Amino acid sequence: MRLRALLDTDALGLKLLGGEDELDRTVRGVMTTDLRDPSRYLSGGELVLSGLAWRRDAADSEPFVRILVRAGVAALAAGEAELGPVPEDLVAACARHRLPLFAVNESVAFATITEHVVRQVSGERAGDLAAVVERHRRMMTAGPAGGGPDVVLDLLGSDLDLRAWLLSPTGRLIAGPKVGGPALPADACARLAAEQLAAARTGRRGPHRVALGPTTYSLFPIRGGRSARDARETVLSDWLLAVEADAGEWPEERLDLLQGVTQLIAVERDRRDAARTVRRRLAQEVLELVQSGAPPAEIAARLRVAAPVLLPGLGAAPHWQVIVARVEWDDGRSEGGPIAQSLLEEILVDPHSTGPEPSDRIAVAHTGDEAVALVPLPAVSAEHDGSETGMLADALLEAVRDPLSAGLDGDGRLTLGVSAAVHSAEGLRGALEEARHARRVAAARSGRVCAAGHQELASHVLLLPFVPDDVRRAFTARLLDPLRDYDRRHRAELIPTLEAFLDCDGSWTRCATRLHLHVNTLRYRVGRIEQLTGRDLSRLEDKLDFFLALRMS
Repeated sequence: MRLRALLDTDALGLKLLGGEDELDRTVRGVMTTDLRDPSRYLSGGELVLSGLAWRRDAADSEPFVRILVRAGVAALAAGEAELGPVPEDLVAACARHRLPLFAVNESVAFATITEHVVRQVSGERAGDLAAVVERHRRMMTAGPAGGGPDVVLDLLGSDLDLRAWLLSPTGRLIAGPKVGGPALPADACARLAAEQLAAARTGRRGPHRVALGPTTYSLFPIRGGRSARDARETVLSDWLLAVEADAGEWPEERLDLLQGVTQLIAVERDRRDAARTVRRRLAQEVLELVQSGAPPAEIAARLRVAAPVLLPGLGAAPHWQVIVARVEWDDGRSEGGPIAQSLLEEILVDPHSTGPEPSDRIAVAHTGDEAVALVPLPAVSAEHDGSETGMLADALLEAVRDPLSAGLDGDGRLTLGVSAAVHSAEGLRGALEEARHARRVAAARSGRVCAAGHQELASHVLLLPFVPDDVRRAFTARLLDPLRDYDRRHRAELIPTLEAFLDCDGSWTRCATRLHLHVNTLRYRVGRIEQLTGRDLSRLEDKLDFFLALRMS
């Protein structure tokens, strides 16, 4: 289809800002992105949709447009929903490079434009196969006729003789064909997800071909519409369409059709992601109340609001468990909270759920580099004997360790801490501290993906949140007063150095980078801390004591 046809479609809400002489360009596909450099995902001829989250100031427009032009895209459509009118510097950059530029009215969703382009392009390129895409689109819509991605995969089998499975980045089976042979084993799902993550980290364009025994699979990424600040976040959040076929032997028309199907599935993925908004907001509200020291009655009232959303139909108030996750990049340049939130939601989805919606009845908030999950557990009876344990740290990571290790390999880590179950609002503060302590125990271990549970913590750590205030003050004074006095006399910044060192889990390189210090200077400061306090910061016990003292001060 041509750009002119898009402009003539009133329902798309497109306004031409430049490039009138280029409206006869052919559109071969569509891509939504807010990456500063999306070139690895472009093959030429795309209509690029962007909310402009990549733009920090006027100087960013020229390099972004230059990247699009080098990739051979057909045009750029900029949304007005987030930042308002399209900036003049972007208009000027597009004019210099003769790149057609459209403004997308805030009332029109990118998904609407994506569906329109996919339908039109598939119709022109795939001939009678366009009817298949249209049937898929109808099946993906909400309402009585909607069937979600399972129906799409069934139609791929019946109309194109292709067996395909939809997988999460951790290798969880989201959807698969209901007929046509044996199910895809869990170990094969995990292997395919790991291969996709490893291939995507290299920047190679899909589809990626993987042989498992005598069977060849072609892997197509399913990208969501949520913008990512770093390409590494996209790699760790993409869904995956695994097709039992060698796409290297396909004609261009069939490849175009499969790309269209991935874009349609991406719409369903965005819908599911949006459905988590309420649960995320509930988690954020509870987390803020707990951290601010709100009265238990106020926290309990918020939990009563959350329980029906997370466990509809439950008569009694559930027990709660807190799980803390953190994603840290070795270069320290990216905030890990959003991707930790996404991964923690994925890890906590019930793998045995059935139907079009996964039973991810958990609420996950994020702040900075940390994600915190509030997990409801079934209510226990009065005769409870203490044997109920809830989610266990090792079990959470058992099925996802290999795929996520492949996605984080080289420059990232995921660490999790799991609290014990608590039955009231009064226990949430202790559960949050407990989960954070457990995560730090996990961070002290080797490996890209690690977890620790409350069972691994010493008893004094479990009880510390409930220690009387006078005992807390004595504990913190004994450890921190010598450092505070030294900082006042010498302006040495030992307290900030200690906080950063613990926050970096004792990594000299990451801590020095964060503080903009030479490693030798950092070593001198840490040595002075140890000399003044008589503690050894290479010992986990002393690190934990310092961490608790800082948190209680």
